[in-house]
Amino acid sequence: MRKVFFSVSLLALFFLLFVLFSSYTDGDKKGSISVSGEEGDLPQIIQAVDIPLSVDFCGEAFPMEHFDVKERLDKELIANSYRHSGTILYLKRASRFFPTMERILAENGMPDDLKYLAVAESGLENATSPAGAKGYWQFMKGTGRSYGLVINSEVDERMHLEKSTRAACKYLTKLKNQFGSWTLAAAAYNMGETGLKKNLESQKSKSLFHLNLNSETMRYVFRIVAIKEIMKNPRKFGFYINDFEKYGPLPETYDIEVKGGVTNWATWASKYGMTYRELKIHNPWLKDSKLINKERKTYYVKVPRK
Repeated sequence: MRKVFFSVSLLALFFLLFVLFSSYTDGDKKGSISVSGEEGDLPQIIQAVDIPLSVDFCGEAFPMEHFDVKERLDKELIANSYRHSGTILYLKRASRFFPTMERILAENGMPDDLKYLAVAESGLENATSPAGAKGYWQFMKGTGRSYGLVINSEVDERMHLEKSTRAACKYLTKLKNQFGSWTLAAAAYNMGETGLKKNLESQKSKSLFHLNLNSETMRYVFRIVAIKEIMKNPRKFGFYINDFEKYGPLPETYDIEVKGGVTNWATWASKYGMTYRELKIHNPWLKDSKLINKERKTYYVKVPRK
């Protein structure tokens, strides 16, 4: 009887060891991490973000010794570090659009940091806001037109990367001259120069960091700087994007001058060996399927080299 009991116990022990070993090896194959806790706990590790000791925007230092400034930046670093899909797309798109923005900013003597303003505005795509702002730099119609962009039923140059970036340079230069700092210029870009001027006067302040503004603008410049910190050091914030995963430059193009009208852009595109979709990818500022062009303006349409 004792022999039978011993044999059964030994078999049970072997079975238990087999189950434990199988669980271990299966988990190891999957790369899983064993986390103890209550039944039903989600096995993940979420950490706080390290707050930089010093940050700046366009060379203007943030007063990080002030708890309010530090905590506002912390909020935006956390929000963008754990906003995985959006931040990954920023990192992928940057390799396509930043070189053009950087070149135009440099040509106009503008700080390179302003390219991160475009990321905060549009996520580096030709977005349309609920208020009607459009393009990489999110110009409203009136502002866009006042800085030389053509906006009508056929053409919207807010969607033109080069032209809208040059317009943004002009507008931001004006705001910087008006308010005296790039941080205030960025705030005015977000909320409007009239609104910012009124708040500066009513609150008797000359610094962005001393102002109490609407919730969007209160976060705006901090969000730009958080995006800058993450995009300059993505791995520090847990983003591992290989170079081959980034979006490369669009195919090389040459310009075709168009002075008159175009009856049908799809037919026009086919003459140059491209599809209507290719035409729109390289020229997103062409809104309609045709161009009447009553004013007989001269446009330069990009055509990919074959």
